Amino acid sequence: MRDAAPVSTPPRVLPPNDPRQYDDLAGEWWRPNGAFAMLHWLARARAALVPPASERDALLVDLGCGAGLLAPHLAGKGYRHVGVDLTRSALDQAAAHGVTVVRGDATAVPLADGCAAVVSAGELLEHVPDWRRAVAEACRLLRPGGLLVLDTLNDTLLARLVAVELGERLPTVPRGIHDPRLFVDARALVAECARHGVSLRLRGIRPELGGTLAWLLRRLRGTDRPARTEPRIVPTWSTAVLYQGSGHRSG
Repeated sequence: MRDAAPVSTPPRVLPPNDPRQYDDLAGEWWRPNGAFAMLHWLARARAALVPPASERDALLVDLGCGAGLLAPHLAGKGYRHVGVDLTRSALDQAAAHGVTVVRGDATAVPLADGCAAVVSAGELLEHVPDWRRAVAEACRLLRPGGLLVLDTLNDTLLARLVAVELGERLPTVPRGIHDPRLFVDARALVAECARHGVSLRLRGIRPELGGTLAWLLRRLRGTDRPARTEPRIVPTWSTAVLYQGSGHRSG
């Protein structure tokens, strides 16, 4: 009598923007051509906005830190890098890359008022149910003169088309990773930051075309070897899809 064939378990289907997706994709964070490759490019562009620390062990709070992708780009800048995230599997990887990790919600961060010289909120706001509360927390954590840096997706039809309708059909973007109802209107974000004492300046950004096409080709071929240089995030004239912001807290 032959043994019964093993029954394969189909991948679970989760609602859009469900945090459990990050556990299912835990092995993708540090793959050069993995599902989160673009987050590496964005982390490098965000870190370029952060100047060297003006004092020893100045605190940089990385909200929605994931697996610590910002850490390599902060090396040598002199910050104590504290990462806040809800996903334990991601935090374990962040800790392995030198980040001091805190498991917590970006809308209720268990850190003291005014503790941070820099707060980073990269690719976070479009994933939280109440982005205004996350902004309030980011600003609360900043000391007077502290720097807020962020990037997110705009609440526009074009952003929905590019990031969801087109982007999530590519084999390089996890399906359902975004909920377009949470995308963040750029003007509303500037106004909300101003309410909390941060004058935010915005610019549109995008991945460079040539490097992105070369990366996509490597991904489609199934190779996991890193390129000599990863694609760059470059400025663009429009904030209609993806935009980057920076600003200092008054006082």
